[in-house]
Amino acid sequence: NRTAKRSEVGTHMQWPSRVARLLERLRMRIPIIQAPMVGASDSSMAMAVGKAGGLGSLPCATISVTNARDEINKIRSGQRENQPLNLNFFSHKPEVCTIEHHQQWLSALDRYYKEENLEAILPDLESVPKRAPFGDEMCLLVEEMRPEVVSFHFGLPSPPLLDRVKNAGSFLLGCATTVQEARWLHANGVDGIIAQGYEAGGHRGNFLTQDLAAQPGTLALVPQCVDAVGDEIPVIAAGGIADGRGIAAAIMLGASAVQIGTSYLFSKESTVSSVHMAELRQASDSCTVLTNIFSGKPARGIACRLVQEMGAISGAVPPYPDAGVALKQLQNRAEQQGRADFSMMWCGQVGNRNEQRLFVVRKRGFRDLTLFG
Repeated sequence: NRTAKRSEVGTHMQWPSRVARLLERLRMRIPIIQAPMVGASDSSMAMAVGKAGGLGSLPCATISVTNARDEINKIRSGQRENQPLNLNFFSHKPEVCTIEHHQQWLSALDRYYKEENLEAILPDLESVPKRAPFGDEMCLLVEEMRPEVVSFHFGLPSPPLLDRVKNAGSFLLGCATTVQEARWLHANGVDGIIAQGYEAGGHRGNFLTQDLAAQPGTLALVPQCVDAVGDEIPVIAAGGIADGRGIAAAIMLGASAVQIGTSYLFSKESTVSSVHMAELRQASDSCTVLTNIFSGKPARGIACRLVQEMGAISGAVPPYPDAGVALKQLQNRAEQQGRADFSMMWCGQVGNRNEQRLFVVRKRGFRDLTLFG
């Protein structure tokens, strides 16, 4: 049909109708969404993915309104005509972090401070950078810039804020790590659901449950989410997808698109540190763990020395996102010496599966990830 023909790519393959509908709705040529990766991606990656026909994403959860506006303007000025853009925000419920939380965490890290000849100093709580959830300031930016897509991690913002985002004309995506969360997102008005499997790198998007052991993998989660929401809204598969084989599998299971993160860490647009890249090149399927050590929330990354010695999940860490405050000195000292002992290195279970194809990524941009086979 006409819609499917407009959505043909590569070898003139015709996408299933549900995929074609999403491609047309979001003006994409290929069903790939770049994961919005805080600290690993910026406007250059979003622009490159968009130019290749996918949906580029800008992580806005940790930057100011001014910086976000500047990044959006960079993308708009260098994009192809009608190139869509996804702005990603966090919707976490802030917890109170006390000086006692920081004391407990510094005590747990004391031997590492001594080893690195550093002084452990309690932070001034007023000066600790805050990671505020999506609020009025960022909502005003959305209303001003009117991005084609807005996505949320850790649930959704309040209904009034959500209504303003939808009134700005943005396609609304929410992240589900369970079928229960997918149903909740559907009932609360999202236009599409990102089904984040257990394999995915970075922070888990869970918000209705804290039971990590019960969370399903991508192949189990995607078809159950599709069955739960029916044909009413699209499901995007995320986690463990690194190439055309993974894309094909996800679409066969009912997904309308995929979200890819780890594979893009190898691109020239990636902003990861040199020690992170070195560890990525050696990464295997079994080198990652879910850990709360670096932020206070569970996230999948390469198990550095600190995680291996302290354990992946610790009850001593301050509430999200303050765990990273005490680690900053240790991380900086080690990375200056080329060590990743205290570094947070987000990575999914796909490891370095694209290592053999890095030259293709560099020479052809992101198009190689659209190949099937």
